[in-house]
Amino acid sequence: MSEVYFHNYRIDPDTRYFLYVGELKNYGLNIFLKDALTRLQDRPFDFIAIVPDILEQYDYANVAVINPIALEKFLDIKQKYSCRVPGPTFMQAVSESPHVINLIKDLLTRQAEVYIYMYESYREMTLDDMDGVNILGPSSRVANRLNNKIYQYENFQDVAPIPEFEVCRGLDDLRSKTEKLWPVWTDGIFVTTAYSAAGTNSVIARSWSDIGAKFKTGDYVYLISRYQPHRYDPTVLAVVANTSDVYVAGVADQRIEGGNRFTGSTYPSVLPPELQTELYTLTRRVGCRLAQEGYRGIFGCDYIIDAQNNILFVEVNARKQGTTLEFCCTLEQLLPPGAPMLPELEYHAVVANRFPDETQEPPVGIEGGIYWGTYNLKLTKDACVAGFMPFCGDERQCFGLAAREKVSRQFVILEHIGNDFVIAAGSFLGRIVALGQDHSSVQQGLAQGKRMLEATISLGWKTPVEKVTAKAVE
Repeated sequence: MSEVYFHNYRIDPDTRYFLYVGELKNYGLNIFLKDALTRLQDRPFDFIAIVPDILEQYDYANVAVINPIALEKFLDIKQKYSCRVPGPTFMQAVSESPHVINLIKDLLTRQAEVYIYMYESYREMTLDDMDGVNILGPSSRVANRLNNKIYQYENFQDVAPIPEFEVCRGLDDLRSKTEKLWPVWTDGIFVTTAYSAAGTNSVIARSWSDIGAKFKTGDYVYLISRYQPHRYDPTVLAVVANTSDVYVAGVADQRIEGGNRFTGSTYPSVLPPELQTELYTLTRRVGCRLAQEGYRGIFGCDYIIDAQNNILFVEVNARKQGTTLEFCCTLEQLLPPGAPMLPELEYHAVVANRFPDETQEPPVGIEGGIYWGTYNLKLTKDACVAGFMPFCGDERQCFGLAAREKVSRQFVILEHIGNDFVIAAGSFLGRIVALGQDHSSVQQGLAQGKRMLEATISLGWKTPVEKVTAKAVE
């Protein structure tokens, strides 16, 4: 069986192509980039998306699917299987894929250069070792260093207000240090490994049993910080081109469930303009530090704000964030025609160390116009799907419609996996994007979309192993 699960791309000899390598949920970003490249290079551009998403059907042009974990599991259980694959594993599989290598070689017979565009830069991406192949994004070496949370807390203390923290090497050191801190950090201790996203490899602990339930081995270096009760979880999206040019796209409010599990965001932020201005200032300072470290491109900063409006830095994501596509769709409606969008700003940051002259940043705390929210329905345990939500709308077009027609409420369900799949814990069943004229209508759309997604989960199903066991007992 081929390492490519599915592909539907077609090569037009008169078009130049770049490759996108990343999850399907960010497919729409590439449309903004291809439009920019077509205009900037005065020739038709398009892209081929190399994604790990195993779905029932693909309503997207020019897609190739590679997921070595899902393929291996399918061969084992003989049932349709979908799972997320760790970024480094996926990038290595793509880099070693004969199909992808031959595709690039074919493209290089038609064009002098092939760009690779990624959601996050990983060192396991090695296709740029080929002559004529270049990464259109931040350096993977720099991004890897900066995404290390321990590195951030140890080196960004002069840039942003950081919680009290300690570094622990292994479980024994973690236990020893937390035993001394429980009486002092009475609201809890946030424990995370150096690399963690959306609540994976992290926990808010109030006792050692909370930590022991989350971390079973002692092979990690842990960052522990004083948990601060808070009212808001804002996230700021930005682009950095050099040590003095940091573009801030805006502030959104994260939805954090269980204290540390990110499930989506809403916009515009409910924060008053003065707090958003302070977040802009802090994010520019972080961006300048990233630039000093050699980083160029899109990044995001997460913060918390307590009841006294004190801001604390949580982390910087030296990559695109989950709000990147929604901010592109928003800025397209808020800014004048022709203003460069975020992928174009990243392109200029990487290739020219500067933003184009037409760059225009949105005002701080802008209200009205577009309200939106997202919800990522991630499964907490293995499940089976017994229903299918077909592709029901283009996200970019929905934003345009909401802005032009002042639609009171609408939502779309995107990337639903499909019918009769076994889905691994940690996978997204689907993604909801809701739009409206206020926060209330957005929340109603998200709630309705979530109910529809949850209705596709089969109750009382058994895994293939359980089925075999049950049959043997009978």
